[in-house]
Amino acid sequence: MSTQTAQTGQSPQSVQAELRQVSVVSWKTPIILSVLTVLVALLPLLIPRAGDATFRFTAGSEIIALPSVVVPGTATAWVCVVIGAAISVAAVMLTRAHRRVPMWLIAVYVVVLIFGFLAWAAAGSSGTLPMIGLLSGGLALATPLIFGALGGVIGERAGVVNIAIEAQLLAGAFTAAIVASAVGTPWAGLIAAMLAGVLVAVILGVFAITYYVDQVIVGVVLNVLVIGVTTFLFRQVLAPNQAALNTVEPFRDLPIPLLSDIPVLGPILFRQTIVVYLMYVIVFVVWYGMYRTRWGLRLRAVGEHPQAADTVGINVARTRYMNVLIAGAVAGMGGAFFTLVSVPRFNPEMTAGAGFIALAAVIFGKWDPIRATLAALLFGFASNLQSVLSVIGSPVPSQFMLMLPYIVTIFAVAGLVGRSRPPAADGEPYIKS
Repeated sequence: MSTQTAQTGQSPQSVQAELRQVSVVSWKTPIILSVLTVLVALLPLLIPRAGDATFRFTAGSEIIALPSVVVPGTATAWVCVVIGAAISVAAVMLTRAHRRVPMWLIAVYVVVLIFGFLAWAAAGSSGTLPMIGLLSGGLALATPLIFGALGGVIGERAGVVNIAIEAQLLAGAFTAAIVASAVGTPWAGLIAAMLAGVLVAVILGVFAITYYVDQVIVGVVLNVLVIGVTTFLFRQVLAPNQAALNTVEPFRDLPIPLLSDIPVLGPILFRQTIVVYLMYVIVFVVWYGMYRTRWGLRLRAVGEHPQAADTVGINVARTRYMNVLIAGAVAGMGGAFFTLVSVPRFNPEMTAGAGFIALAAVIFGKWDPIRATLAALLFGFASNLQSVLSVIGSPVPSQFMLMLPYIVTIFAVAGLVGRSRPPAADGEPYIKS
């Protein structure tokens, strides 16, 4: 430092100030924002739609009913495109100035472009766009993704890559269907699903933590194994005994008094099943525990620097095992949602890749429980959008709408939120010297 200072004629204070200003800023975010803006602009440009779009913000049973909002479809889409273009330009200017694009600006961009797309898609349609159903359905579809993402966050924060979220979801769904059908209560199925997720996590922990096997390979093998086992058992056991072992009494919607009558938010958030309410609690508990408790400090320590954690007396292997098992139980609850809420029976491969989308939400959310939850909500909204638009007679092809959740996932993982850094020791086995 002193030699460089003498050669350049700068004071040490100025050199340190320049070093502090140097930061790695990715151009991926402004590029993706610009590309998305162009794609949305092509819709009203190539397929202009006459007529208005009607957004309905009531579910029909609120004490205070909000009026529907009617906007000109194509004009609203163009206004949203202009706003999106302005945000894209702002993202370019921030990146050129070596500053990161703030998360709130990206959130505003996403909301604006989605509103413009919906206005264009619903313009002149025979029905109105039910925003309450769209958002509440998106929340329901996002619930298993949120459970899976929280399990992924816990495991990877402890330093164990969990590619087996799909296996934990599927094992949870399968076990919940059998136990709930045999016992006659969905609560038994929910507990059994958590145990099934823990069982998959035990196998992952034994190979990844004890025997130092490559964690990605173990996760992939577990996914294939659980798919094969559940499909075989479905054909040999569940299908011949459908009434006794695969007919579930699901959880029913449980409106919360007073809260469920709040305009807009009430029907969306507080007219759900008990599993969704448990999800609210677990999201808060994981966030609070990870950043405000000794458990969270140790969890993050063994995921960032296991050698330092070991030096201060933390048992790295035991801490990783404990958190991998907790992550498995949380992911297993997500699997129970498929058979105890969504569809009251088990079908082979019914998770349909939800575990991989949950893993994408972990990366999208930068290994943070709140951000991963928001990412899962975005994916759930994209999944529900396809069915809503088909009902109102949107001109968007059904094939494209089926692709939409995965397109959103690709854009998200490609860097919509900029550079993501996993925990330093994520995926690295710890061998005590």
